[in-house]
Amino acid sequence: MVAERSLDRESVLDALHEVIDPELGYNIVDLGLIYALEVAAGVIRITMTMTTPGCPAQDYIMSGVYERSKSVPGINDVQIKLVWLPAWSPRLMTPAAKAHFGIQV
Repeated sequence: MVAERSLDRESVLDALHEVIDPELGYNIVDLGLIYALEVAAGVIRITMTMTTPGCPAQDYIMSGVYERSKSVPGINDVQIKLVWLPAWSPRLMTPAAKAHFGIQV
């Protein structure tokens, strides 16, 4: 039997690592699409962006963020705010994502 993880920011980020940008084939956390994440009293508030405005995968990614966040034990509500400023750029990627895409760190 797997022990239930406590409800915290890291648990949510772990779940969000499973959301893959279908165009890039990489997870949205390491791509730097998550700008802010707050967890309090069973509510997750996520501020995020897409790689480009009008991203054709926007609905797919947003649905994945909602579903994976909601799957974390103890979560009662997920609130997602999509923003365009600051604009996303590859400099927001983690070093691992930059290495994966061959971007010099």
